[in-house]
Amino acid sequence: MRKQTVQAFMTIGPVVIAPERTLADAHRLMRERGIRHLPVVDAGALVGVVSQRDLYLLETLRGVDAEQERVREAMATEPFAVPPDAPLDQVADHMAEHRLGSAVVVDRGVVIGLFTTVDALRALGTLVRRRGTRPARTPPRAPPAGVSRRPDR
Repeated sequence: MRKQTVQAFMTIGPVVIAPERTLADAHRLMRERGIRHLPVVDAGALVGVVSQRDLYLLETLRGVDAEQERVREAMATEPFAVPPDAPLDQVADHMAEHRLGSAVVVDRGVVIGLFTTVDALRALGTLVRRRGTRPARTPPRAPPAGVSRRPDR
């Protein structure tokens, strides 16, 4: 089986936002497009990523006005960026280890895709179906009411 890359499963041409746009603008874009992550691009270069969770967290702070505050205040300034030919398993492992919701796919300095946890789950489903694999064992069923799994000692 050939090595799978992130490019095969990424969302192509993601919606991006400028750091000077407001948090309200970011929310609006996310709602309209049904997305939870926005790469932040300034003069064509990736400078951050903002998630729906980032926006909600910042907006819970006293005195924050979503119509006035800028995306740069909510974005992560060191986004996980990968090339399109990055191995899928390595990207997924890194995202899981660091509890990241997305990887921004960048080719020659240009954002070309976004690989999210939803994309990772789609990839998992596709790869399992292709291999025709089944779980090594079925999960145990819950015992009937009043019966303990642990034997008495």
